[in-house]
Amino acid sequence: MQIFGVDIGGSGIKGAPVDLDRGELADERYKVLTPQPSTPDAVADGVKEVVGHFGWEGPVGVTFPGVVTGGSTIRTAANVDKQWIDTDARALLSDHLGGHPVTILNDADAAGVAEMRFGAGRDRSGTVLMLTFGTGVGSALFVDGALVPNTELGHLELDGHDAEKRASTKAKEDHDLSWEHWARRVRKYLAHVEMLFSPELFIVGGGVSRKAHKFLPLIEGIRAEIVPAQLQNNAGIVGAAMRAARTGPQ
Repeated sequence: MQIFGVDIGGSGIKGAPVDLDRGELADERYKVLTPQPSTPDAVADGVKEVVGHFGWEGPVGVTFPGVVTGGSTIRTAANVDKQWIDTDARALLSDHLGGHPVTILNDADAAGVAEMRFGAGRDRSGTVLMLTFGTGVGSALFVDGALVPNTELGHLELDGHDAEKRASTKAKEDHDLSWEHWARRVRKYLAHVEMLFSPELFIVGGGVSRKAHKFLPLIEGIRAEIVPAQLQNNAGIVGAAMRAARTGPQ
C-alpha cells in the first residue's frame, strides 16, 4: 500500500510516495525550498509542487513545524510565518491540492510515529523521546507506544533562551560551532529533558542523524540510551503517510 507523505520544514518542503508495508519511500523524494516569507498560501503552493511532481492522486499526509490541534488548526509557528497561527491547515492544503484528502500533524510527532513503527523505537516500551535537530528542535513523546502529541520540547528554556536557539543544527551552523562544542550544548539539553521525563530511550533524528557518529560518542553522562533515528531525515515523510492511512501509534 502506498500513501503520499510531505514534510514541511523551516528550510525545505520534501515529499514522496511511501510504501507502508516496508516503511520506506517508494520513490526518490522531491524537495523544494520553503518560500520566504513562508506564508500559508506560499507554503501550500510548495506542497502542491511536491505532490504534483509525482502526479499523485489520493490522500496526502503532511507534517507541520508547530502545534497542530484538532487535526487541522495551527497554534504555533516558530520557524515559519506567523500568519499560520489559527489557520485551518487541512482545509487550506486540501484546497491547493484540488480537494484531495489531507491529514496534518506536528513534524516531530510524525517522525516519532515512523521510528516507533519501523525504526529505532520498534518494540520499545516505557518512555521514549524522539528529538529532531534541524532548523529548530522538535520532540515526540511516547509512553508504552502511545503518542503524547505536540510536546514542543525544543522551546524549553536553556541558558535563558529557547533550547532550539542553542542546540539546533541551525544554531551550530549560524555560530560555526565545532562538533565538540555543539555536542556539549546537546548534552546539556538532553540532561534537562531527562530530568523532566526520565525516558528509557532518546532517538535523535533530523538531517544531522546521518552524522550521528560525529557527535553522539561525545555525549556522556546521560542515563538513557541514545540512538540515531534509523529512518533519518525521511522519518517525517513516512510518519505523515502513516497517519494519512491511520496506521501506527495514534
